[in-house]
Amino acid sequence: MAFDFDAPVERAGSDSWKWSKYAGRDVIPLWVADMDFAAPPAVLDAIRQRVDHGVFGYNAPTASQTGAVVDYLQRHFDYAADPAWIVWLPGLVSGLNIACRAVGGEGDAVFSATPIYPPFLSAPTFSARRSVTAPLVCDDEGWLWDFAAVDAVLTQSRAKLFELCHPHNPVGRVWNENELSQIAALAEKHDLVVCADEIHNGLILSPSCQHRLFASLSPEIAARTITLMAPSKTFNIPGLGCAFAIISNERLRRDFQRAMQGIVPHVNSLGLAATEAALTVCDDWQRALNDYLRGNARLVERAVAAVPGLDMRPVEATYLAWIDARGLGVANPARHFEERGLGLSDGADFGAPGFVRLNFGTRRALLERALVCLNG
Repeated sequence: MAFDFDAPVERAGSDSWKWSKYAGRDVIPLWVADMDFAAPPAVLDAIRQRVDHGVFGYNAPTASQTGAVVDYLQRHFDYAADPAWIVWLPGLVSGLNIACRAVGGEGDAVFSATPIYPPFLSAPTFSARRSVTAPLVCDDEGWLWDFAAVDAVLTQSRAKLFELCHPHNPVGRVWNENELSQIAALAEKHDLVVCADEIHNGLILSPSCQHRLFASLSPEIAARTITLMAPSKTFNIPGLGCAFAIISNERLRRDFQRAMQGIVPHVNSLGLAATEAALTVCDDWQRALNDYLRGNARLVERAVAAVPGLDMRPVEATYLAWIDARGLGVANPARHFEERGLGLSDGADFGAPGFVRLNFGTRRALLERALVCLNG
């Protein structure tokens, strides 16, 4: 079946947070991480069927919905999960915050590597924890870990929780098995729980990369891991609010669920219906999407390379380009590009002033128009 990712979908004037930010201004919004593509046809059909049922009472995940998660993990990652390990969530950011509340106590440190998706930096503070960080480093090969620096921060801070973003938002790396093993060794050395945000697992663009679940390294590592996933990024359904945690350690799962009590709502029925369809019958759509995104990524890389003062590394995963704009010599690159008609995410929010993040999950004709704005 052919899928048309070039078809325009009018989002201006809708309830889109992404598009309403610049309402009334001639600015193309390529900032917040949702794509401009319609959801897969099978997902839309599943939602219609659920709406046609007509009753939206209190709901709980069905056996087939939980089974869809288990089957997805087995099919894509050769990972055998017990259905009892799955904890349903109304969103992945909720999961990050719950993990901070569930591990350690007030004043304990939570580690993450910058630049990083902003909720990684805010979740510890919301949970009366301390956010501690070490920077990733960039060389000619791309973005890498400085494991000596990470070890030093973990030692000094006595952190209890390690927030891992894999694939990484915003730098677009798929951490390889050697890198994951070094993170695992640090987790064991410092007796850490690892909260692994793996929401972009279905958006692997580099043919030389393959996603490896952090928890799949060993049963011992799985026992100290909270894996967070959702279909929202890959299948463009973040507004339906459905995610899940996979926690094999019974005590850790119980602590996580206790931290949810009284504040975290149940997942809504439409989100569950969409998730089941996305994880079971949308593999063809996912492959076609990634082919399209690869073409978009190459366009962005060429456009950035043509602008003096801009630099980026190839995107291995996600639909997000992390652009170093420090060479432009402007105080606020995000504002600089807004004035030229392009709305990007400000790197300062990710812990890296001078950078911007560009979402290339949009139809190619609009992306080509947007990239002209990079050169003013």
